[in-house]
Amino acid sequence: MPSRRTFLHALPALAGCLTLPAVRAQSSSAWCATWGTAPAGPPPSASLQTFSNQTLRLIVHTSIPGNRVRVRLSNEMGSGPLRIGAAHIGVRSGGASLVAGSGRDLTFGGSSGATVAPGDPLVSDPVDFAVPALADLAVSLWLPGSTQATSIHDLALQTNYVSVAGNYAGANTLPVQRTLASWPFLTEVDVTSAAGTPSAIVALGDSLTDGVRSTSNANRRWTDYLARRLRTETLPGSAPIAVVNRGISANSLLTDYPTALLSGRDALERFDRDVLATAGARWLFVLIGINDILYSSASSPVPAESLQAGWLQLIARARTRGMQVIGTTLPPYEGHAYFTTARDAVRQRANAWIRTSGAWDAVADFDAVLRDPGRPTRLLPAYDGGDHLHPNDLGYEAMAKAIPLGWFGV
Repeated sequence: MPSRRTFLHALPALAGCLTLPAVRAQSSSAWCATWGTAPAGPPPSASLQTFSNQTLRLIVHTSIPGNRVRVRLSNEMGSGPLRIGAAHIGVRSGGASLVAGSGRDLTFGGSSGATVAPGDPLVSDPVDFAVPALADLAVSLWLPGSTQATSIHDLALQTNYVSVAGNYAGANTLPVQRTLASWPFLTEVDVTSAAGTPSAIVALGDSLTDGVRSTSNANRRWTDYLARRLRTETLPGSAPIAVVNRGISANSLLTDYPTALLSGRDALERFDRDVLATAGARWLFVLIGINDILYSSASSPVPAESLQAGWLQLIARARTRGMQVIGTTLPPYEGHAYFTTARDAVRQRANAWIRTSGAWDAVADFDAVLRDPGRPTRLLPAYDGGDHLHPNDLGYEAMAKAIPLGWFGV
């Protein structure tokens, strides 16, 4: 199933001219997401995973450090209660093992377990915990009953672990029965920081943001490359800036697909949960719309004006929370199975509007970054992940390198 590709890249000459407004200050004890993903589901019955008195160990990669932590879980796509028997967080040493002594039990309203009603999220109590930047954490959930993974992020690009029967949430070494390539139930990890007031960049998108065709277990999505730049290229003493990935492969801006619920609700529908509810959110990248084009009629595709109306809604809703919104052009995809000249004409009209409308606080021209100068309707071969739609690791890195860090006041 195709995904979209939306990406930000400001041309070098233009990038130096763009300045975003200053971000308003937060309380020094404010929460900020260091990692996040977007839940979807439920999966089709044939691929629905069931856990029975087992412990999940879910691996996530942080963007900023912190001195306290909490996690957000989700039963938002569930039809029955989600029972959590115990939960734990620790620093991963490798595989399914923890750094000895790094772990902390998580509680919910003071209790070691909780029951999450269908349709609800659940935020854990805060716990003192030294969260490193750019490091792997392991969030462990003991599911004492028979539990179906109805709320899930399908494309983790990260190996996660399921134990043999029993509660191993706090164990340094997990007895592994099998592995997962998805993130069930876990949607966010938040921190507070003693090293300045943290804030977050939220990347709303589809498969391009989700990292399709990047290397698994290597954190090579464009958001990962950007997070590393923000840690290594900013001045000492700068306030931490997190990068939170809310991409869902095959997601669309305007349309839900009832037969493909792992593609997520459309961006207009999921926006409040996945963007506005993100702790510390201050900047938004909008990288979505290519799937609306690809999935529409080959000869009479979605009008560019419909995409523009959807983007304007996202901009307006983000600005109600004081967020700054960065638009991105849609990269080329000639050679992909869904390419037609009529669809590509929509992409090019949409890109012209993104570049010239003045609707955004800044514009990142990912089309210009990724296209082949000799054939601009195609990806540059060195950046092509192989399907002519998604970049490879080098392409994702080029996208992140094209983002002026000055946009974020660093």
